[in-house]
Amino acid sequence: MTNSAGEDDIVLVLDIEASSNHVISRLSDGEVFLRQNDRSVRLTRGQVLALEYDKGQRAFEDELIEDSSIEDVDHEVLDRYKGVLGTDLPDEQVLRSRRFMRDGKLTVAGALLFASDPSAMMPQARVRVLRYDGTRAETGKRLNITKERVFCGPLPRVIEGAYSLISGMLREFQFLASDGKFRTVPEYPEFAWFEGLVNAVTSHRDYAYRGDYVRVSAFDDRLEIVSPGALPNIVTLDNMMTTRYSRNPRIARTLVEFGWVRELNEGVPRIYSEMQSMLLKDPTYSEPGGAKVQLTLENNIVARTVRRHEALEDRLTEGVVSALDEYELAAVRLAFTNGRVTAKELAERIGRSQRTATRVLKGIAGPEGLLEWHGSSINDPRQFYALR
Repeated sequence: MTNSAGEDDIVLVLDIEASSNHVISRLSDGEVFLRQNDRSVRLTRGQVLALEYDKGQRAFEDELIEDSSIEDVDHEVLDRYKGVLGTDLPDEQVLRSRRFMRDGKLTVAGALLFASDPSAMMPQARVRVLRYDGTRAETGKRLNITKERVFCGPLPRVIEGAYSLISGMLREFQFLASDGKFRTVPEYPEFAWFEGLVNAVTSHRDYAYRGDYVRVSAFDDRLEIVSPGALPNIVTLDNMMTTRYSRNPRIARTLVEFGWVRELNEGVPRIYSEMQSMLLKDPTYSEPGGAKVQLTLENNIVARTVRRHEALEDRLTEGVVSALDEYELAAVRLAFTNGRVTAKELAERIGRSQRTATRVLKGIAGPEGLLEWHGSSINDPRQFYALR
């Protein structure tokens, strides 16, 4: 390639790696720009701060609350924390040594954990729990909220209060365990929803986002836990099962010391395993509008309420159960939990081919079997098996 003077051109190719943990500013004046399409847009100071929080360069939980003081502290909660630490040092000294107070003022983390009313300083510091009648939220004359409560106060009290209300709202249902015995179990595994709640106020929560609050919504068929703010910078929906990161590590560490949270998102894999152990669908994480993190736990609406399949229990005697092999019992459990089972669903559950699953289902179906086949023909794509 030559230029207009007939000389060889030199092309410089610059490969600049994106900065994932630091905001880059212009050396001459410290201005920060964000590339949008073919333009470089200068960011305001507030936008730069938000970017620094997102990249972990600054921690919002360590910012000072200007009009706060030791007078704002809930000393009963702080005494409990001092008991956990095994110290009887003065309150202010403990807060300073744990980086919850500087220059006589509480940090954001200090206020959230120990202030009597953090929402007076940060209106977004609250948790709202709602129970709906049905599977969708209605408004106006069809408003279907049957229970509602807003929890304010230091996070230890908020977590305890929300836990008590949610556990009392959830219903029970009959569950056929892997040993072939019926048990009454909660709508969702306790660990799954409680870990989701605690993560919503610690690991995922962006307290710099002032326009919303943590919300727990219980519908007939699912539980939704919403935490304002997108996922932290290095965490994505694809890697959150394996990525250890908390947006509020100081708060998370303190709740670890209280015994309520597994630091750095370690509880997420167990949420999946707990749901799977009850034959429930995998939990779903999403980012509605890119501005919040939502965890959805689906129950089994077929078997949600307590009910006794007495005829089935009479037939599933110890002798019958012992005669079923591992795959046959898995088929019966799926049929009981979901109301029906297909060859594809069983194949996925037992990790074998669909042909093997079909053979298992046919083996326990028939006039005297535990299952009954439903379909128009052997080629019917909608065919399934159900309990007799």
